[in-house]
Amino acid sequence: MSSERVSFFQTPPSPGVLPVRLPSPFAPGPPGPLARSAAEALQQRLRRERWEVLDAPGGGKMFGVLVVAAPDGRVGYLSAFSGMLGGGWNVEGFVPPLFDPVARDAFWPAGEAELGALTHRYAELSREVEQAPSPLLHEELARIGHLRAERSRALWRQMARSYVIPNARGERLPLAELFAPRPPPGGAGDCAAPKLLAEAYRQHLRPLALAEFWWGAPPLDGRRESGAYYPACDNKCGVVLPYMLQGLSVEPAPRTGTLIEDPRILHEDPWLLVVDKPVGLSTLPDRHAPERDSVLVRLQSRFPALSSSDVLQDLEREVSGLLLVARDEATRAALLRQFARREAEHRQVSWVEGVVAEASGVIELPLRGTSHAPLEDCVDRVHGKRAVTAWTVLERDGGRTRVAWVPVTRHPFQTRIHAAHRLGLGAPVVGDARFGQGAARLMLHAEALAFTHPQTGARLEFTAPAPF
Repeated sequence: MSSERVSFFQTPPSPGVLPVRLPSPFAPGPPGPLARSAAEALQQRLRRERWEVLDAPGGGKMFGVLVVAAPDGRVGYLSAFSGMLGGGWNVEGFVPPLFDPVARDAFWPAGEAELGALTHRYAELSREVEQAPSPLLHEELARIGHLRAERSRALWRQMARSYVIPNARGERLPLAELFAPRPPPGGAGDCAAPKLLAEAYRQHLRPLALAEFWWGAPPLDGRRESGAYYPACDNKCGVVLPYMLQGLSVEPAPRTGTLIEDPRILHEDPWLLVVDKPVGLSTLPDRHAPERDSVLVRLQSRFPALSSSDVLQDLEREVSGLLLVARDEATRAALLRQFARREAEHRQVSWVEGVVAEASGVIELPLRGTSHAPLEDCVDRVHGKRAVTAWTVLERDGGRTRVAWVPVTRHPFQTRIHAAHRLGLGAPVVGDARFGQGAARLMLHAEALAFTHPQTGARLEFTAPAPF
């Protein structure tokens, strides 16, 4: 056993305080007394060691502890941090990362050097464009930027294959398989909770309780407080943790507590469906938590052949409105081509905070890492994926503006980020608790859908008026 990674309690807890089942990592609120004791011990260590990087603006990070029982009956805890700490992946007293260091070292240094060279060339071209702009320079700048972004994504995909995710049954899967057919979001597998569980399985320790907390300066969006406890994230850990917890006795993940109406089917034929999604219901379930409620799970009760790849739009849980579902591969491919060529349209509507002066425009801000990243970090001109949204002002009223949105590309949180970011509209969607201020609901709704039916050739248009 790696004793330097397990901190055993000096006073063994009585059997009566040991949890019968592992509390859900997704449960909000403070942890139980055992996990809190472990977290407070780690916080004392962080105070003593004074990591200056954590006190820099936006420099804080998530830490976690996992209370574990050893085979000999002793109880202690493991400690972890999200991502890197002080520029390192391996820090004494903390569990290691999930990726295979040998596999990583085989390709990462060369890839990192290539990205560095492309970044240097991009900076040189940017200065040249500023001093003497020309069409050729602009074209070369765009080419280098695109090449750098594509190389970065390819490097992350390769990196994701070096992450091996275990579960309590002794099974193992590469990280990329957990998120397939989509690529894993940046940072998936690097949160504290997955690292802790993997180390517990490696040392044959029984997980008893988990706690994650923020430590250090708040993030740039101000949505974390040092010493405060937070549940596991949904975008990354919502996929990774359900797989890792298979084989353990775990408290069920919290439900919304309210009964959400079924999605309405506005159109049904042998080739496709048009669905009106209610607010509060996810579009898709997690691949390794198929029991989680979602539009797809409810549709599969009637259409069992449907899969996640058949749903052409993935609206966030807080967003309501129209979804297009293909029922065969040929229909799916034809509809995707229409959206790519802008022959089909998926229009959204929202209220945003503030009065938008302009009448219309197009926002093009490349996006990456939108799971729990601060707003500023969601936009990345170096490594981000192209994201384009057209917008038009519909109404101005009482310090708010009603805006119609037509996403040209498809990216998680695209409309919300383009609305809130200072380089976009600079006006967050009303009720956006993540990028603005929370309210009774997020006032974003997919109100219109138009496309040409791939089989009949008829032009179809559907509307679902926004409930706000």
